[in-house]
Amino acid sequence: MEISRKLEPPKKGFSVFEFEGRLLRAHSIMHKYKLDALFLTMPANIRYFTGFDTQFFHSPTRPWFLVIPYNKKPIAVIPEIGKTLMEMTWVEDIRTWDSPNPNDDGISLLFSVFKDLKIKFNSVGAELGMEMSLRMPWIDFNKLLEKQKQTFLDATQAIWEIRTVKTKAEINHINFICKAVSSCYYSLPKIINLGETERQVSEKLKKNIIDSGADSIPFMPVVSGQNGVSQIISGPSDKELEKGDLLFIDTGSTYDGYFCDFDRNYAIGNASDEVREVYDLLWLATEAGINAAKPGATTGDVWLAINKIIEDKKLIKNNVGRLGHGLGLQLTEPPSHSFKNETKILENMVLTIEPGLEYLPGKLMVHEENILVTKDGPQLLTTRAPKELPIIN
Repeated sequence: MEISRKLEPPKKGFSVFEFEGRLLRAHSIMHKYKLDALFLTMPANIRYFTGFDTQFFHSPTRPWFLVIPYNKKPIAVIPEIGKTLMEMTWVEDIRTWDSPNPNDDGISLLFSVFKDLKIKFNSVGAELGMEMSLRMPWIDFNKLLEKQKQTFLDATQAIWEIRTVKTKAEINHINFICKAVSSCYYSLPKIINLGETERQVSEKLKKNIIDSGADSIPFMPVVSGQNGVSQIISGPSDKELEKGDLLFIDTGSTYDGYFCDFDRNYAIGNASDEVREVYDLLWLATEAGINAAKPGATTGDVWLAINKIIEDKKLIKNNVGRLGHGLGLQLTEPPSHSFKNETKILENMVLTIEPGLEYLPGKLMVHEENILVTKDGPQLLTTRAPKELPIIN
């Protein structure tokens, strides 16, 4: 279904009330996991709790730190160059140093912050687990380990417990970018032609997505091949579209930091019966996955619902470790829809449903939609892919 009117984008940024709510949730979960503080270095985690976003996150030269005590507001420990921008957020306690400084890149300031913490559990949670990373030199982190009286623990589970359930404001952002990109996918066959290159297709789609309100497009694999594609992770090439090609496009576009992540498939000129059959199969598998994503179910249940449709056709089995994931400030977030995964699906999670399979040796197809889990069941955020494979003539 075509979206004829341009969706009104939500107001950018979030209220102090929104950030206070996130902090209260964090404090509650920190008590649950017996943490005196969270020690955060990842851009997405810092942005989640502060609203702070800098282009300097793209540079590995300077570390950026956020400490969240279990009983206080966040404390930013950042390079001096970021002070003015951080002062525009709701964060009041901002401590800075001249960076880069190989001899002391904020470590003395961190010592001071940790020294002043109110000790209740004698532990600090850090980004040490799966889908987390420490954005600082290991040598510097080791100094903290050696000299701090608190024990550093892996806070991965606590952090994701805070972030995986989205607020209404977050959902509005994700819904907007999903709807905007859905409209661009729908109109794509009208603006591309046989003989154009993957790169030209990518440029046209990116322009339309930006014109529709997106801020950035960090992720856009564009791949084509006769009767299917051999991989789905490369950027576009100068290969020309030919009759009989399957064109696969995936995108992670953002609005105010929040991602959509879904793909579409198109046949160029014509499609073989086999390609049509696989497309139809994955459409049904996606439907099964969507319907299984209800509060109280597990992500393993979603995997089983999808996989049953695929296995019933006795084609080559899917060869990826999961069939969808969480979505938000990052392109991919927990949880994963994987075999025997017991992670409970909760109301207000945003998830991707992503069945894929290898139907011939070296020939892949993947479908993907984005959904919101409501108390009444799943709600599509993307506009559903056409039930029949679109043909571009």
